[in-house]
Amino acid sequence: MSSTQKDQHGARSQRSQEAKKPHRRKGEKTYSCDECGKDFTRGGDFKRHRLIHSGVKPYSCELCGKCFTRAGDLKRHQLFHSGVKPYRCDECGKDFTQIRHLKTHQLIHSEVKPYSCDSCGKSFTHAGHLKTHQLIHSGVKPYSCDLCGMSFNWAASLKTHKVIHSGVKPYSCDECGKNFTQAGNLRTHQLIHSEVKPYNCDLCGKSFTQAGSLKTHQLIHSGVKPYSCDECGKSFTQAGHLKSHQLIHSEVKPYNCDLCGKAFAQNERLQRHLVTHSTLYSCDFCEKTFNDIQYRNIHLLIHTGNDVYCCDQCGKPFTTDVQLKQHMIIHTKERPYKCDLCEKTFKSPYHLKRHQQIHTTK
Repeated sequence: MSSTQKDQHGARSQRSQEAKKPHRRKGEKTYSCDECGKDFTRGGDFKRHRLIHSGVKPYSCELCGKCFTRAGDLKRHQLFHSGVKPYRCDECGKDFTQIRHLKTHQLIHSEVKPYSCDSCGKSFTHAGHLKTHQLIHSGVKPYSCDLCGMSFNWAASLKTHKVIHSGVKPYSCDECGKNFTQAGNLRTHQLIHSEVKPYNCDLCGKSFTQAGSLKTHQLIHSGVKPYSCDECGKSFTQAGHLKSHQLIHSEVKPYNCDLCGKAFAQNERLQRHLVTHSTLYSCDFCEKTFNDIQYRNIHLLIHTGNDVYCCDQCGKPFTTDVQLKQHMIIHTKERPYKCDLCEKTFKSPYHLKRHQQIHTTK
């Protein structure tokens, strides 16, 4: 058999073998990953995907050291360091380094949320966001903090949480100088200075800068406390409050005082303790002073015979909750009491009435 005949015979044999393979329709996903179950239509895409599970990341960023499995992923990542964001959303003016990020973002403006959670009914624009959300209902929190034992559904949440323990707060508020560990927390905080509070409670009239804060507040009026501590039975309106409380029973105290070395399970308790090194609380009746506001309050019972309500901002005591609420207006920029004659506003009814005497005299 000549070489030409051999080539022709080989070609016919290959066509015959191809004919015996099951016919693959266009768009059909015939390649499936054994590790995660993801399907692919092309063998090349399937091979590239498998690199993710291999753990091999040969492409490293020279600026931040982050590693990638593919060269293309590294190139896309390097756009973040360049600061170039060529893709702009016409709806809101937001810029993006990659066109796929722009397309993903544009779904927010479309308000189309085709992926719905069977457990709670919450809808999402992406299937990936739904999968991430469903971890909440599974109750599985595989990522734990080595410092305080707090657990999280996602690795990214744990990474964000660990910044708290580092003490690094690179984001600073231009208005008041307060520092934050995350840019998102700074943006949320800055709403306080804007004085815009569009979300109002129908039951008590209290206003909030965010819808989430209003929802959290409304739980107080409902009286429902679905989160209960297994150790002591104490109940809470929010899961976050329960988690903070449970640190007391864990005996883990990650928050330390730099001045005396005393350790605390919660940051709030550390902050209250720090005041003892710099502030003295005095009794309004006998001028006796105390390092701890709680001890001062206990002492006040000698004079008043009743429980006292103290201001979190300045420590001033009051005999009733109503008096404390009226006092708290001093620490805000709100001036809810308005004069009908001159449009001038005041923080308390007392100051409004005193002002109105001017018009009466005239």
